[in-house]
Amino acid sequence: MERSGGHNHNGNGRGRGRGRGRDRGRGRGRGRGREFHQQHQFQQTWQQSPNPTSSSSSSSNPPPITMPHNRQPQVQTRPLPYIGALKIKEQPPENTKIGPIYRPDKGGTLSVRYYPLHVNHFPVAFNPQSIIMHYDVDVKATLPPKEGLPPKKISKFELSMIKEKLFADNPQTLPLSKTAYDGQKNIFSAVLLPEETFTVEVLKGENVRAVSYTVTITLVNTLELHKLRDYLNARVTSIPRDILQGMDLVVKENPARRTVSLGRCFFPPENHMMQKQLQPGIIAAEGFQHSLKTTAQGLSLCLDYSVISSPKPIGVLEFLKEYIRGFNLGEFRKYKKRVEDALIGLKVNVTHRTTKQKYTIASLTPKDTRHLTFTTLEQEAQNPPGSTSLVQYFQTRYDKDIKHQDIPALVFGGKKTNFVPMEFCILVEGQRFPKEKLNLNANNYLKTMSLAIPQHRKSTIQGMMNSGDGPCGGDILQNFGMDVSTSMTNVTGRVIGPPILKLGDPKGNSTPIKLNPEKCYWNLVGKSMVEGKPVECWGIIDFTSNLSSWCKWRLRDEQFVHDLMDKYEKLGIDMMQPVCYEYSAMWKLGDYNSLCELLEKIKDMVKRKCRRQLQFLLCVMANKDPGYKCLKWIAETKVGIVTQCCLSGNANQGKDQYLTNLALKINAKIGGSNVELINRLPHFEDESHVMFIGADVNHPGSRDTDSPSIAAVVATINWPAANRYTARVCAQEHRTEKILNFGEVCLEVVRYYEKLNKVRPQKIVIFRDGVSESQFHMVLTEELRDLRTVFQHSNYFPTITLIIAQKRHQTRLFPIHKGDRNGNFNVLPGTVVDTTVVHPFEFDFYLCSHQGILGTSKPTHYHVLWDEHKFSSDDLQKLIYDMCFTFARCTKPVSLVPPVYYADLAAYRGRLYYEASLLAQSLPMASSSTASISNDPGIYKLHPDTENMMFFV
Repeated sequence: MERSGGHNHNGNGRGRGRGRGRDRGRGRGRGRGREFHQQHQFQQTWQQSPNPTSSSSSSSNPPPITMPHNRQPQVQTRPLPYIGALKIKEQPPENTKIGPIYRPDKGGTLSVRYYPLHVNHFPVAFNPQSIIMHYDVDVKATLPPKEGLPPKKISKFELSMIKEKLFADNPQTLPLSKTAYDGQKNIFSAVLLPEETFTVEVLKGENVRAVSYTVTITLVNTLELHKLRDYLNARVTSIPRDILQGMDLVVKENPARRTVSLGRCFFPPENHMMQKQLQPGIIAAEGFQHSLKTTAQGLSLCLDYSVISSPKPIGVLEFLKEYIRGFNLGEFRKYKKRVEDALIGLKVNVTHRTTKQKYTIASLTPKDTRHLTFTTLEQEAQNPPGSTSLVQYFQTRYDKDIKHQDIPALVFGGKKTNFVPMEFCILVEGQRFPKEKLNLNANNYLKTMSLAIPQHRKSTIQGMMNSGDGPCGGDILQNFGMDVSTSMTNVTGRVIGPPILKLGDPKGNSTPIKLNPEKCYWNLVGKSMVEGKPVECWGIIDFTSNLSSWCKWRLRDEQFVHDLMDKYEKLGIDMMQPVCYEYSAMWKLGDYNSLCELLEKIKDMVKRKCRRQLQFLLCVMANKDPGYKCLKWIAETKVGIVTQCCLSGNANQGKDQYLTNLALKINAKIGGSNVELINRLPHFEDESHVMFIGADVNHPGSRDTDSPSIAAVVATINWPAANRYTARVCAQEHRTEKILNFGEVCLEVVRYYEKLNKVRPQKIVIFRDGVSESQFHMVLTEELRDLRTVFQHSNYFPTITLIIAQKRHQTRLFPIHKGDRNGNFNVLPGTVVDTTVVHPFEFDFYLCSHQGILGTSKPTHYHVLWDEHKFSSDDLQKLIYDMCFTFARCTKPVSLVPPVYYADLAAYRGRLYYEASLLAQSLPMASSSTASISNDPGIYKLHPDTENMMFFV
C-alpha cells in the first residue's frame, strides 16, 4: 500500500468521543474553530493496498541480497486516512495498512558541510530462498501434580537444562548448530525437526532422583526470507516481524551460549572479560547488546558497547567482608541492616549440593542459624511430619557442618520456604548490582566507563564483532544462510547550520547572535535574556541555619544574596531584596506537617505584606536529601509556590557560571524568555498559530512491580517564540505506555493557549517520546485517534503532525577523519544522517543536535508517523535543530527537541510526587496500598498558581 500523511486539505471526518479528564481542572473555553474552514469537511478512508508481488513472481531462483542497495519509493500523494473511524480494540482488515508515512523525498540537502562517518551498523546478507522453521516447544512434568494443586511452573533454568539434555540425547535429529532457542517456548531451525513428543530425564543435583519431562515439538510457522527481501525493496509495506524475530534470535544464539546474558546485554565470561573494580566487592563488567534493523542498505546488525556494575562472583561472606567496611561476623547484629541492603535481590548458587540453579535472596532469617527449625515431610509421605533444626538437617542430609551458627541464614524467594546458611552460597556471575547502592566514587567511575570516548567505544565494538563470543562467532549464522560483514557502514554526514539567535543586552535591547557551526554555544557576558522578568517578590528558606557557624555547608546568606543580586544587575534585570527569609533545618524536609506549615506560613505572610503572589522561593540545602521530593510535591501541588533549590556549597562559592545558570532557571520559572530565534521556525512562516506538544511516560524501575507509570504532556503557550510551556502530569497503570485520555489533556492545554492568545492554534506538532517501533501502531490508532476524536467533538480541526523521538537505540556515529571531529572526537553539532542506515522507505532520520562533551554522542532518532503539514526532509530537520537552541536551562543546543525534553522532566517530577506521597504516609514502596495511593488524582494535580508555570525546569 502507498501511504502518505501530508495531504489533508482541512478535511476531517467527524467522530464523537468522551474521555474522563485527567486530574486537572477543565478549562471552560468553548472552541469555535473559526480558522479551520469547517465547510470543507469530507470523509476520508484508508486506501486499500494493491496485492503485493506474488511469491511466484519472485521465486524463480532469486539471487541473494547484496549490499548495499538504495531503492527509494516514489513520493506518495495519497490523502490521509480518517483515524476517527477506527476502533481501538479491533485490528484493521488484512489488506488495510496503518503505519508511518513514506519519506517525502530522497533525504535533505541543506548543509554547511558534508563529511564521512562510520556507523555501528554491520550489513547482513541472506539468501532470500531460505526458509526458517519456527517450532513451539511444550514442556510438561511427566508426573501429574498432586490432586487439587495446579501444575508447577517450570523455571527458565530448568527449561535450559531440559533443552540441553534433549539435544544431547538426539544429536542426529536435533542438530544444535542449526537451531536457535529463546529459552522458553520457541525454537527456530534451519532444517526440519521431528514433530513428536520426547521424554527427557534431568538430574537436578547430587543425590537427587532424575525428574522426567515430556517435550513436544510442533511446527507453527515457516519463515520465507523472500518476504523480508520484498519489504527491504519496498515491494510490500507490512514489516514481517515474525521473520525479524526469528533472525534476531539466530544472531543472538552464539552469544547466548558463550556469554553471561543479562536482559538484552551479553557479557563475556570472567576469564575473557576486562573488568575493573568500582569499589570493594563490586566490579564493572563490559559487554555488548545488538539487534537487527531494516535499513535502506538492507538488513543490518547494530551492535553497541554496554557496561554494568556487578558483584564479584565470590562467596557471600567473602563479599560482605569486602563490601562492608569493618564487617565482623562476631558483631553481625551491628551490620545486619547493611547486610540486608547489600544482599536482598541478588542471585546466588549453592555449594552444599551439585546444581547450577540460581536462587534469589529474599531476606535474612529473623533468628540465628542455630535456632532455626522447620517441619519436614518424608519423600514417600509414609511417616508423619516431623521437626528438625537447620544445623541437624545439613549434617544428616548433606554431611555438612555449619561453621557460622550465630548469624542469620538466607531466605530464598519462591513458593517454598528455603533456608540456606550464607557460607554455602556464592554470588552468581554477571548479575546487575543496583547503581543506587554504589558509593559516590564508584558511581562516578561507572558513569565514566559507560560514557566511553569514541575511540574506545569504536574499537571495543569492532573487537566484539570479531570475537568468538560475539554474534559472528561459531557456525550458526552460516548454517542459516546468513553472513554478517565485520566492517562498519560508511555514510555521509550532513551538518545543518545553526540559527541566528536573539538575546538581550543589559540596556534592554535585543541583540542578534551568530554562532560558529562547529561549536554552537554562547554566553551571557555583556548580554542578557531576551525578556528578563524583574524579581520584585521573592523569598529564601535556609535549611542550613542550624549548622555551626564554622561548618562549610552553612550558607553565608548575606554574601550569597549580594552575589545573586549582583549577577542580576550585570544582566540588566531588576532584583529587589528578598521579602522574607526563613531559617530552618534539614530535618524539616522529611517532616510533611512541618514543611506544609512552613510553606503555608511563608505564602500567607507574603500575601499580607506585599499584597501579591510570591514569584519564587529559593530553598538552600546542605546536601541532596530525599526531602527534596516532599518539598517539590507540597510546594507545587498543595501550596502553590514555585521553588528553586540549590546546595549551600555551590552558593557559598558564588561562581559566575553557577549564578548565571541559576538566573536562567529562575527567569524561565517566573515567566521570562531566555533565548529566541531571530527568524520564525522553518515551514511556519505564515500567520497561523502553531503549538508544539511533547508527551512522555516515566516507568518505575525493573524491580518495582507495583508503582504506577507517570504520564506527562507539555505544550508551548506562545507563538512565534514557542519557548514557554505548560505541563500536565498524571499517573496510570503500572508500566502502561499508552497515555490515557491523551485527547482530553491536549484539549486542556489548547484551551489555556486560547485563553492567553485569544485564538486556538491552527497547527499542532506532537513529539512523542519513549515508544518502540512495535508501539507505533498503538500511537497512531489509539493516542492520535483519541486526540482527533476529542478535538472534533469540541468543533476544533487543527492540522497535525506526529513525530516519535527515540533516544533508546544503539546507533552511534564516528567521524573517520580527524578534521571532522569536535574537540572530544565526536560528530559535529547539527549532524544529520538520513540515508543508508535509516528506514528503507519511511520518513526517519538521525540528528545529533548537541556538542558531545562526555563519552560518545548519541544522535536522536526522529520517525514521522503522521504529517498534515507536508514537511520536506530539510524543513523538518531544520525545524527540530533550531528548536534545540531554545531550551531554557543552558546556553547551547540540547540533544533532544525541547518539547520531549520538558515532557521527560515533567514526568520525572510526577515520579517524585508519587515517592513523596509514600514518604508522607510512611508506607513502604512495595506495599499493597500503593495502587490506591497512585490512583488518587490529588497527588498529581498541580495547584492553580503553579500549573501553568515552567516549574519543572
